[in-house]
Amino acid sequence: MSPRHLSRAPLAVALLLALHSPLGHAEDRTDAAKPKQLATVTVNAVLDQARNQLAPSTGSSLYVFTRQAIASLPLGESTPLNQVLLQAPGVVQDSYGELHVRGDHANLQYRIDGIILPESISGFGQTLDTRLIHSVSLLTGALPAQYGLRTAGVIDIRTRSGAKLGNGGSIGVTVGSRGTIEPALSLFGHDGRWSWFFSADYLKNNLGIENPTAAMDAIHDTTWQGKGFGALSYLINDTTRLSVLAGVTNNRFQIPDNPNQAPVYSLAGVSDYPSADLNERQREMTRFAIVSLQGKLGATDYQIAAGQRYSQVDFTADAIGDLIYNGVASSVGRSNLASTLQADFATRLGERNTLRYGVYADFQRGLQDNTALVFPADADGNQTSDVPLGITDNNRLHARTASAYVQDQWNINEQLTLNGGLRYDHIGGYLDESQLSPRLGMVYEISDDWTLHAGYARYFTPPATELIAATDIAKFQGTTNALPTDANTNVRAMRSNYYDAGVQWRPGDSLTLGLDAYMSQARNLLDEGQFGTALVFSDFNYRYGRNQGIEFSANWQHGPLRAWFNLANNIAQGKQVASGQYNFDAAELAWIASHWIALDHAQRLTSSGGASYRLDDGTQLGFDYLYGSGLRAGFANTETLPAYFQLNLSIARSLELPALGVVHARLAVINALDRVYAIRDGSGIGVGAPQYGPRRGYYLGLSKDF
Repeated sequence: MSPRHLSRAPLAVALLLALHSPLGHAEDRTDAAKPKQLATVTVNAVLDQARNQLAPSTGSSLYVFTRQAIASLPLGESTPLNQVLLQAPGVVQDSYGELHVRGDHANLQYRIDGIILPESISGFGQTLDTRLIHSVSLLTGALPAQYGLRTAGVIDIRTRSGAKLGNGGSIGVTVGSRGTIEPALSLFGHDGRWSWFFSADYLKNNLGIENPTAAMDAIHDTTWQGKGFGALSYLINDTTRLSVLAGVTNNRFQIPDNPNQAPVYSLAGVSDYPSADLNERQREMTRFAIVSLQGKLGATDYQIAAGQRYSQVDFTADAIGDLIYNGVASSVGRSNLASTLQADFATRLGERNTLRYGVYADFQRGLQDNTALVFPADADGNQTSDVPLGITDNNRLHARTASAYVQDQWNINEQLTLNGGLRYDHIGGYLDESQLSPRLGMVYEISDDWTLHAGYARYFTPPATELIAATDIAKFQGTTNALPTDANTNVRAMRSNYYDAGVQWRPGDSLTLGLDAYMSQARNLLDEGQFGTALVFSDFNYRYGRNQGIEFSANWQHGPLRAWFNLANNIAQGKQVASGQYNFDAAELAWIASHWIALDHAQRLTSSGGASYRLDDGTQLGFDYLYGSGLRAGFANTETLPAYFQLNLSIARSLELPALGVVHARLAVINALDRVYAIRDGSGIGVGAPQYGPRRGYYLGLSKDF
């Protein structure tokens, strides 16, 4: 099955992951012939288990995807990470590959082997490749005290390791509709105290960003994406491991054109410039490196990590087309450098208590460069000249974060476990705010079949430094890019109370059912929007926010059949715009000031599911689907887009080929019913151009292990 719903102690999670290694993949290979290497494998396994003790999920909801679960998806390892996560309950898809978990806009924290990876500037491409994943978990709900800052969901990736895989690698390629070609390579191994894993992936296709029209093929939408990742570890001794993780992403996108648009402005010397000929482009780069020391010291497990992440997004406007159709041609550059330090500890206090504590700090430096061409305009916004003028609006931002937590997991008896703690967060630089946040979680195992969990969390969520927009409003007054209002309050940190309760029932060995309900109230609710023509997001606040929902999940696993089903209901609302008011016109500001409105990313009903079946001859059949009742649209998000349904199919088989040996082949059909649906229609708060879901596509994947 794909996601599995868990809310038990970390050791149980570790055991479940160990029991679900994928069949017929490289993970099955072990090199037991060399005693020294076998000892290395054993020590690494012990340290991996110690690392799991640092990350409890008591009182929260945990959804785990093993490599076998990922292999069950139609595109297998070629499935982008965001598409994998869409198969978990309560995860909503949006344009540009964005995800929303339980009614929050983004607010996701990514971790690699338990280490926080500072978020990159929002873009279109994925930073991490699915091929590096041994397992990935999504932790939601009332989180323990060690999780903070980004709290809608914690996505923790456990990387593949040569200590588990043996020595070898895999090479493959996926080809298909819309010019798709995606070669990939992975190498792994271990030798003595050393172990390593490296992967590289290159993708080119003609649907880099969602099509702004319902047509089968987009215009001017080619993308080139390259990703690389490496993990290297060294066993200092039987209880200590030094690791280095590093990754790089370089993505380039053409911005798709929407043909047959009517010009709005006049540019000197230009009589005709079709909207299908615009040449907007965007480049995204991310690179990170992390050094960690992890091990055991007496009764204490620890992991200490230092890292650095640099990300950059550059949007290049079409100087002629953007002026004619939008009245502004803005070339925008944003970059952010984050340096981090993280230390986590878990100390066992007798047989019933585990004390966990730690600190986190980061320092970020952000640059924002905006060079715009605009036309002069009168007080009513009417163009007064066809000769553009240039405006430069550059800003520099600095931000500091310091966090500390302490929590105690108390196993009162074999049935009841409590986890209480405190967390302190402080941000400084562009903003200066702090909060002490209590957390409390409970798990009660009524029987072997029934488990209850509940929790409360006080959350403190600062705005993402890389998304804070420090626009000089006065510079654009008297131009065709004049903002709707000159009001602007600085963006603030969100503060919220979060409540979560759920039940899990296993009526048999094959079936697991889960039901989870949550509710939160927020002050200075954070949201994001694309304001202006550049495809770059900015943070803003609603003064008040409320969010509630319920999720149901079902998972079946018996013999060769795996199946899963998720259904979620969510209502997320905000009231009174409290920052970034200049992005709203007066009518919307007045309406939102006195009405609770649906957030633009709120989707009332979301469902996902699928199944895979392995035949006796090794052939695997599978499907999955996505359903949504539609995101919000229209004035102040008062409208709803039509519901959508997307069905994906696949067949996979291992083939014995002359001279090549065993080759794994996979054929996938994405949106097999060719349903045409809009993710966005270009209206709603902070929404840019329309975006449509993918039309039917056929993809063939071939790979070989060595």
